[in-house]
Amino acid sequence: MKADTLTAGAGHTVADAVNEAVRDTITCLVNSREVDLDAYAGPVYFLLHGVESEERARELAAALHAALYGDLEPLSRAVPSAP
Repeated sequence: MKADTLTAGAGHTVADAVNEAVRDTITCLVNSREVDLDAYAGPVYFLLHGVESEERARELAAALHAALYGDLEPLSRAVPSAP
């Protein structure tokens, strides 16, 4: 699964708190071995290898997309064990 902010437009910014929450969530996914160790956690580009299924990859991608636009709730639902 991959996502980035490159196509969001020149005026789009991601708050530091959001970047931190996304990094913490990706770290949680790595630590639980839900994704591979080579995960890349931004701040512009995000990459998760080894996601178990397409359905889970889509769930994580949608949650990450929402987070990058300021809505952290889907990310919290997708990875409830994240800080």
